[in-house]
Amino acid sequence: MDKSGSLMLATERYGSGQVWKYSVSDGVMKRTRAGSEAGSRGNSVVGFFKSVFLPQGYPESVSSDYLQYQFWDTLQAFSSSLSGTLATQASLKGVGVGNQEATVAAATVTWLLRDGTGMLGRILFAWRKGSKLDSEAKKWRLFADVLNDIAMFMEILAPHFPACFTLIVCTAGIFKSIVGVAGGATRAALTVHQARRDNMADISAKDGSQETLVNLAGLLVSLLLIPLVTDNPVLTLSLFFLFTVLHLFANYKAVRSVVMETFNEARLSIVMQQYLKDGRILSPSEANQREPVFLQFGKTTPIKLGVRLQDVAQSSEELNLALKENNMPFLLGIRNGCICVCLGTDASVRDEIRAMCQAACVSNMLSCPTVLKPTQQNLWEIVYESQKQMEAHFSPFFKGWDTERTLLDWDEWRVEWKIKNS
Repeated sequence: MDKSGSLMLATERYGSGQVWKYSVSDGVMKRTRAGSEAGSRGNSVVGFFKSVFLPQGYPESVSSDYLQYQFWDTLQAFSSSLSGTLATQASLKGVGVGNQEATVAAATVTWLLRDGTGMLGRILFAWRKGSKLDSEAKKWRLFADVLNDIAMFMEILAPHFPACFTLIVCTAGIFKSIVGVAGGATRAALTVHQARRDNMADISAKDGSQETLVNLAGLLVSLLLIPLVTDNPVLTLSLFFLFTVLHLFANYKAVRSVVMETFNEARLSIVMQQYLKDGRILSPSEANQREPVFLQFGKTTPIKLGVRLQDVAQSSEELNLALKENNMPFLLGIRNGCICVCLGTDASVRDEIRAMCQAACVSNMLSCPTVLKPTQQNLWEIVYESQKQMEAHFSPFFKGWDTERTLLDWDEWRVEWKIKNS
């Protein structure tokens, strides 16, 4: 019985939102909202905006880092929208808008050349780097936004160099096409991470609604900015640099806020190195905080996963060395300063993780200043030592991590070897 004398029958809740009560009084069943009337009105307004801009079932239907990421992503989108307005104005001025001497044909050719080079750049970048965008989504996401700012800066400067205007805008068009591929693909990868109920489509749709609202706000602010920056290059550049700093800072905070529970090469190496150092297993949150978010070039010992057999062993003797004391469905070798991993046809996800752990272990040994002169025999001794370390320390790495799948950058070669190990 409640205070009104009604008999309580049941309560219901929509997700984590408002609670409703079912009660019966004088034989009539009533449905009432729990809480005060003022609180109910406030909840109705909040609930409306949640249903419009957030995925159904929020926050249970998304990852724990969703709100923080979306906040910084919204801020970067707003600043990018304002920077884009300044760049668009400069591009239009460069092709002759407002100039009586400019011809429609010249402006059209310039625009077509910019779009055409951008299309070619999109195809080439997707061909060369498409497979890397899943495994290093954070790095390529940040790279795309930095490149986007560079492209907009080039568009703003282009009208001041009329002799090179077409070349500059075409180069900027190539950069923006790369941004489109890298930004869109990495956003899809992050959506897969955020979706906790296989609701990728809903999250993508609501992300589009959020971005549209931000762009609308940016459009309104841009209407106020355009009269101020017209024919004022100093103010244009000053505002652009201000928005760019805000844009890059928000992007850095956004990718830093993402906590992925699956292993890629960087996170797996960080977890393994910490465990070998003091026996502590890093949680996904700790490992993600240590993960580098900027692209790194010229790594000392590159690791190639899923290579051909001849990249590991180029003779039957070397194949026997690779199989020595090895009962795992992968082979590991060192060739031309590169650690190569050859995967067997029956290797599981756990085997893939173990192979990557052993490769990272070998990389650490090679970078040690006390390592012996890297003759071919010494290199195989390093491989055998890494096998022993994996036998002793590998199993605990799985605690707290999602091992149903990985984001390791494996190539497609798979090998079935016939020589037995010894």
